[in-house]
Amino acid sequence: MKGVLDEQLIIVRTEISRSVHNLLELARQIGHDELVATIQDLADRIDDPFMFVIVGEVKAGKSSFINALLETETDICKVAPSPMTDTIQQITYGEPAREEIINTYLKRLYQPVDILKDIAIVDTPGTNTIIDHHQEITERFIPGADLIIFVFEAKNPYRQSAWEFFDFIHADWRKKIIFILQQKDLMEADDLAVNIEGVRRHAREKGIDDPLVFAVSAKQEQAGEKDESGYNPLRAYIQESVTGGKAPVLKLESNVNTALSVSRKIEEGLAVRREQWEVDKAFREDIDETLEKQTQICRDQVDLLVENLLAGYDKTMWEKTEELSGVLSFGSVLKRSFASIFTKNPSVKEWLTGFATEMEEELNASLRQKLNDRVLDLAESIQQMGQIIDLKIRSSKTILKDDHEIFSDIAEKRSRILTELQQTFVEFLNKADNFKDETIFTQKDKMSPHLATGGGIAVVGVILTVLTNGMVFDITGGVLTAIGFLFAGVSLGLQKRKILSKFKEEIKIGRSKLEEDVTDRLKQYVVFVRTQIEKNFGEFDLLLATEEGELKNLSNKQADIVQGLQKLESDLNKMMAG
Repeated sequence: MKGVLDEQLIIVRTEISRSVHNLLELARQIGHDELVATIQDLADRIDDPFMFVIVGEVKAGKSSFINALLETETDICKVAPSPMTDTIQQITYGEPAREEIINTYLKRLYQPVDILKDIAIVDTPGTNTIIDHHQEITERFIPGADLIIFVFEAKNPYRQSAWEFFDFIHADWRKKIIFILQQKDLMEADDLAVNIEGVRRHAREKGIDDPLVFAVSAKQEQAGEKDESGYNPLRAYIQESVTGGKAPVLKLESNVNTALSVSRKIEEGLAVRREQWEVDKAFREDIDETLEKQTQICRDQVDLLVENLLAGYDKTMWEKTEELSGVLSFGSVLKRSFASIFTKNPSVKEWLTGFATEMEEELNASLRQKLNDRVLDLAESIQQMGQIIDLKIRSSKTILKDDHEIFSDIAEKRSRILTELQQTFVEFLNKADNFKDETIFTQKDKMSPHLATGGGIAVVGVILTVLTNGMVFDITGGVLTAIGFLFAGVSLGLQKRKILSKFKEEIKIGRSKLEEDVTDRLKQYVVFVRTQIEKNFGEFDLLLATEEGELKNLSNKQADIVQGLQKLESDLNKMMAG
């Protein structure tokens, strides 16, 4: 049966190794160096023995506790009144006894002690030591632990720094923890019982349902006072829970739990990152919807402007048509022809020339007034388009913070892009050239430098005034030129009906040209401004597109890893039950 179990363990260990390496590749793809280092440590320790990690404050008696637990004639861990080392000491089985420096932070001690055939013990620096980086070193080693032994000084197990470190171990890694009250020989039994119950209460409040607390005295144990030292219950627990044949399975179970903890950290980070992406996507869609809404408002303003222009055009031309019709009656023409021979009164041709000039003046005066009445409304709508977008950029929501545990680099990149977007958009709004579309200006529409000294959207009204006045001049000038040619060919032999028909035809042509040209060119200008605004979002749009692809890829890989680890967790539970 043992051979079958060993084969199963080999298979499961291989699968765990594969899952951990997949997790490592995921961390590398994310680009988080600390996460990579943590998973690399886990991958390197898969074949290590079941690992006890001893943690606690300086002077809590950790080294003495380990020496007594191992029952050796000589002290393996040095006991000193002050912290002497900034390295972690991993004590493992080996003959002969020797010391090996693994790296800057880790020293391996080999000892020919039987219990070390099933377990390895790690002695860490104190969590409240004055030596630089001690707690940082210890925290880096926690993910590889299979059992955390938290050692308190029996007289005072309530120090805040110790329980803050407990929060890190339990909240971040959900490691299995037992509590040791060391130096119990220095306390009265009643006071010790109070502190044991106090530690249990603290542990329950922090999420451990059934905390295990052992009170021991390394001094009594090493003095041969076995019944009083408190080590017998502790050794019985270790024998029953770990060294009694369960260590290999528990080790693999711990590896799976650690890998799942890392996976869930990544999953939580991805969830925040995805939430930020969804908020940013909604923000960008809101920008588009706002631009479309404001563009439609501007289009409506153009339609109103053109409608107002046409009403003025129609009124002036109707009046002039009636006046021309009266002058071109047979009696009026005959009278003017004879009168021009004997008096200084103008002939019909001369009158028609004056009529055309007068009509041009009245028409342009009427249209320019109506333009001035409406063009400011259009300018205001265009200005609002830029101002509303500026406000929305400033009020964009940030969820993924620059200090995020895993995705701080993405948060910083997003923050930079958004900050640049805010700055460049303000600069865009303040620069007049961004609102000048040379393709829709004729030569006579060109603004002289002094006409547009204002910045950015403030100059839109000037631009529209120059643009629309130029268009009206082109259109009405073209109509009146055609009518002028018509009048130049007038003679007494021409019929009134034919002249009026041609006159009305030219008026109709001019009306269509006025409606089409003003509408097209103003709406073209509105689209130009909108396009100029949208250009500011190029880098932000690229970020959104990139994030969408990366989130999908990372999430799929993370989900596959978790699914595989959960299956391994289930397999190990069955092995433990069997």
